Amino acid sequence: MKAVCWYGKDDVRVQDVPEPRILNPRDALVEITSTAICGSDLHLYHGFMPTMQRGDVLGHEFMGRVVAVGSAVETLHLGDRVVVAFPIACGQCWYCQRGETSLCDNSNPNVHLGDHLFGHATCGIFGYSHAVGGYAGGQAELVRVPFADVGCLKVPERLPDASVLFLSDILPTGWMAAEQGGVGPGEVVAVWGCGPVGQLAIRSAFAMGADRVLALDSVPDRLQLASDAGAEAIDLRDGAERGLLDHLRLLTGGRGPDVCIEAVGLEAHGGTLDALYDRAAAALLLETGRPAALRQAILACRKGGTVSMAGVFGGIVDKIPFGAAFNKGLTFKMGQTHVHRYMAPLLDKIAQGELKPDVIVTHRVPLSEAADAYAMFADRRDGCIKVVLDPAA
Repeated sequence: MKAVCWYGKDDVRVQDVPEPRILNPRDALVEITSTAICGSDLHLYHGFMPTMQRGDVLGHEFMGRVVAVGSAVETLHLGDRVVVAFPIACGQCWYCQRGETSLCDNSNPNVHLGDHLFGHATCGIFGYSHAVGGYAGGQAELVRVPFADVGCLKVPERLPDASVLFLSDILPTGWMAAEQGGVGPGEVVAVWGCGPVGQLAIRSAFAMGADRVLALDSVPDRLQLASDAGAEAIDLRDGAERGLLDHLRLLTGGRGPDVCIEAVGLEAHGGTLDALYDRAAAALLLETGRPAALRQAILACRKGGTVSMAGVFGGIVDKIPFGAAFNKGLTFKMGQTHVHRYMAPLLDKIAQGELKPDVIVTHRVPLSEAADAYAMFADRRDGCIKVVLDPAA
């Protein structure tokens, strides 16, 4: 079968790889109808995430039809149309029972790597390095889904793929970012990063009753899409970062935003001194990410406010202003998304027309053109905000 494989920094290739097969009675095989390139896939593409191996199959946002099930799978049948959650969860461990499925104790076979990198092993994740299980991803024609009864959500035939595909990751991620920020009526929310997750966080914040959403980015197409959702766009080009904190205070009556959502992660850009430091430190392997946006969020957030982190960090970052966080009494909420708890409720909102996540799709291309699509997405060319890959095209 065809699959998108990682071969090193800025090097992905569509290759022929062996088809997956049922390995465990709780497995299912899903024939992919749509799969997407996620912003966090770019962290792999740019070589920031450790424990990747040449030939690893990428992709953690995907959906399709069930074509085989293991003997212990009870809720799925051949032909079912499903979206698959990107975290792999057993549904039975202490964390899964609490709804914290991205912390599952039983889905990551490489516990030694997770313990070494993070102190504790996290769940398994499709197509996202051997530290999270080394599972083949869904940017392919076919994928094996472990614990399929838990990870697969059946979706109605009447809803097109583009409407429901993002239940796999970025819609729950944007929703959780707003929810864990405690967004409610009358509040002012600032969102750093207007990529796909940031766009859906903006829409989630409004759905939760936010009075105003401030959208910060340096890409005009992203800012326009945020404005289309009702957000107040703040363009960070041309040195605007240097006066950003004063500007945010001016917009919020001197207090700062109630909730600051960081939807950038470890590859933040910027022209300020700390951002230039990050580039040098990362090049010298002194830190594994560039947290410029996180620093801004901490300093901008009002006293007693919440910083909600949806952007992915994978290792060590430097010069975080914890003195500011402590003295301002900030609350931090972060983590991989507990996708399973949000899939069904958000599907209902999509079906009722309350959420329309497909508005972020700018490009749909054949799976065979994935290498070019990765480069286009990484370079933000041609107005690219979100790419969906079609294995059948």
